[in-house]
Amino acid sequence: MNRRKQAAISLTAALLSGVFVYGVYLLQLRQIELQEMAEVVVPKQFIATGTRLEEGLLTTIAIPRSAMSPEMVTDLAEAVGLETSMPLGGREPLLRWKVDKYRLLPKAGQSTFQIPREYVKSISSGIRAGDEAVVYLSGEEMEPRRLFPEAVAVAGVKTAANLEIDNPKNSNLLSMANGDKEGMYASRRDANGTIDAINLNLTEEQWLRLDAACKGGNAKLVIAFQASTIREEELR
Repeated sequence: MNRRKQAAISLTAALLSGVFVYGVYLLQLRQIELQEMAEVVVPKQFIATGTRLEEGLLTTIAIPRSAMSPEMVTDLAEAVGLETSMPLGGREPLLRWKVDKYRLLPKAGQSTFQIPREYVKSISSGIRAGDEAVVYLSGEEMEPRRLFPEAVAVAGVKTAANLEIDNPKNSNLLSMANGDKEGMYASRRDANGTIDAINLNLTEEQWLRLDAACKGGNAKLVIAFQASTIREEELR
């Protein structure tokens, strides 16, 4: 009887030891798997071209480290605020070449319109490609008013010779992309010409409203530089 009891105890101990060893093995295997995985940023769902990325549109997933590439974004903070240069698939790793910080292309639902000269009363001399502008209506027989409640993106400003207005030695757009506020200020002072034409990224509804307001000749546009393009607190 004692032999049977001892055999049962030995068998139970062996089983418990085996379970313990197997549990340690699974834990080590899990740790190895975690070490070989990495978090990357992905869209939660499909995102169209020209969309400004917000934190609510993004999440992170774990992928094998061996599948990672240097172009994949791994930090949510890096992605927030960027704009898509092409459509993004849901749950697909976000690649840096598919997004940009300062884009001149129109967003989804927009087109780039060159504003007719006869529609324009004045353009702020500090406006450059990549800026945001506020558009007002002004006329002799009307009270001046803001045409659009929101600022609009400037796709380009050109001289009469069809040259993009900028400082050739210190590009405003390059300074903007590099976060060089002093360089942006300097490039606006040392530009290479007077604005003759301006291109704005507008929705169809915005363009039709602008055209209807100006085509009769009774009202013209005053296009002003939006100060938020260079945040005031960063220049203090």
